[in-house]
Order: sequence, then structure tokens, then C-alpha cells
Amino acid sequence: MNSLRKLYFGQHHFDFPLMWRKALVGSAALVLVSLGALLVGGLNLGIEFEGGTSWEVNAPDKSVADARDALSGTGAAAGKIQTVGGTAIRVRADLEDQASIDEVTDSLRDFAGVEEGDVSVTTVGPSWGDQITSKARNALVWFFIIVAAYIAIRLEWKMAVGALVAVAHDIVISVGVYAVFRFEVTPATVIAFLTIMGYSLYDTIVVYDKVRDVAGRLGTTGRYTYTEMMNQSLNQVLMRSINTSITSVLPVLSMLVIGSFFLGALTLQEFAIALLIGILVGTYSSIFVASSVVAYMKEREADHAAVAKKVTARSGGGTGTRVVAQEDVALGGVPGRPKRATADRPTPAGAPPRPRKKKKK
Repeated sequence: MNSLRKLYFGQHHFDFPLMWRKALVGSAALVLVSLGALLVGGLNLGIEFEGGTSWEVNAPDKSVADARDALSGTGAAAGKIQTVGGTAIRVRADLEDQASIDEVTDSLRDFAGVEEGDVSVTTVGPSWGDQITSKARNALVWFFIIVAAYIAIRLEWKMAVGALVAVAHDIVISVGVYAVFRFEVTPATVIAFLTIMGYSLYDTIVVYDKVRDVAGRLGTTGRYTYTEMMNQSLNQVLMRSINTSITSVLPVLSMLVIGSFFLGALTLQEFAIALLIGILVGTYSSIFVASSVVAYMKEREADHAAVAKKVTARSGGGTGTRVVAQEDVALGGVPGRPKRATADRPTPAGAPPRPRKKKKK
């Protein structure tokens, strides 16, 4: 409880650069698993992307095996059959001629015992599916271009690189989850992925804006490396990132649980799953991916490399990230940490006595 209290009031100080090394291993493993799932199994694309015909009928107490038996002898017998929403049966097959489509429709109507018109039929041509795929790809490319240009102009190009690496990291892992668990990818999923990228960038730019502010004040002292200033910035915005993530996850969970499971709105389920995955991964990447990439690039600049060399020599080659010194708290220190001793505030116990000034005779 004491640790949570310190975290809530901003009195914590985590060594994020030390965590970056462990996070790098975890991110690399997740990216490899995601890429492997995409290469081996691919994505479960919806009918909007692949084209074909989809039938959906409400059939309580019926199973996928029952539906496949009922469709034996039709063109949809070898198609994809699944349950959706608990009681509905969805069938997908690559059929184009109207006679075959009507045959499957009649078989499903008899199978479910429903009236004519209770079987929902959706037909999508392959050319329309190709257009949707092309538009989604173009939207993603333009998104990257516009975001990179904005961050490079507003902040700097190294931060644009870090932000794009984090967004790419989020997309690969989010899509990898869909590939591993075979969630269906629909236009709603694509919209959710674009929303994910916007959320991830928001959190990342908050971190970048704070480090630019801290570096502008502490960087003039020449006493701290860029990694230490980045660590200071992350500690200052950590609680804000956590609060933003919690307030974003709660409505998404409500949408997922109430909208999809209780109301049976499948579109909400497809949208909410992608959003939930993206929010969690995006919060992680802004702290452990975007910030580490920028710190790595900035430490190789001549000015920051010279400061790092001096700091290493002064500290005797020690490792670890130092806490901002008390005399620099006024320049952007740690909230909640005690201020340095003055005439009104005596030196804390255990600290070396302050040298007294000699009076002039």
C-alpha cells in the first residue's frame, strides 16, 4: 500500500533505463511470435476483404456439426461455418451464381426452422474486397507520413522515428494477437487499429513534450545524460499515463462486455477487442519503446556523448541511472522530494555538515 501511495502522489522514482533492457527482450519475443503467426496462419479476414457470400441465421441449440450436415451436398459444405453471438450460425463460402446461393439459403432455413427472410445473406464481390484492402493500406501509409512530418516539425526528427517505431511495434503485436487467436478482421477492426495508433501517439507525445521541457532546463547544467533526463521525464508523467489508460480501458471493457456479450452486437466486439489490445500495448510502448529509441539516438549526438563521458568519469564508471540532484529540483526535480537545506531548513540527519562562510574582518 505504501508503494501505491507513493506512486499516486508522484513520490516514486523508477529506474526506467534498467527496465528498458528487460522490456526489449519481451518486445522482441512478442514481435517474433506475432510475425510467425502471420506467416504461418495468416489473418482471419472478413468477407469484406476476401469476397464471397455469407449467410447468418439464428439457430438456438444447433451446433456447427449440425449445420455442416445440413449443408452437405450444397456448395457451402466445405465453407467456413462458425457460431456467433452464442445462438447464431454463420456460413461463408466462395459462391457467385444465384442458384447455388439460393440452395444454401433454403437449406439453412429448413435447418433452423425459420421463415423465409430470416436468413441474412451478404454477397461481396472480390473486386470490392480488393478496393477495401487497398483503401485500408493507403490510409495506414498516409497516417505514417503525416504523423512523421508533424512530429519532426513540432519536436524533432529523432522523436518522429521513435514514435513511428512504437506505433509499428503496437500494430504488429495487435495484429499478431488477431492472428494467434483467429479473431476475424473486419472494417471495424481496421478503424480500431487506426484509433489505436492515435492513442499510442498521444501518450508518446506527452512523454516527448515533457523530456523536451526537462532537457531544456537540466541540459544547460551539463551534469546529466540524456538518458537520465528521459528517466526523470518518465517518472513525472507516469501517473498521468496510468490514469489515462485506466479511464480509456473502462469504457472499452463496458463496450466489450455489455455491448457484445449481453446485447449481441458483434461489430462492437470486433471494435472493442482491437481497442483493448491497442490501449494496453500503446501505454507500454510509449514508456518502454518510444522513449528508449529516442534516448539511444540522442546519446550518440556529440554534445550528449561528451556530457555522458564526463558523467561517467566523475562517477568512476558506475552504472545505473542517477536521481536528479536536490540542487536541481528547482529546475524540474522530482515532485514530493525534500528540498535542499537552507538557513531555515537544517541539513538532514546523516548528511555532511555544510561549510560555514568566514566573516570578513
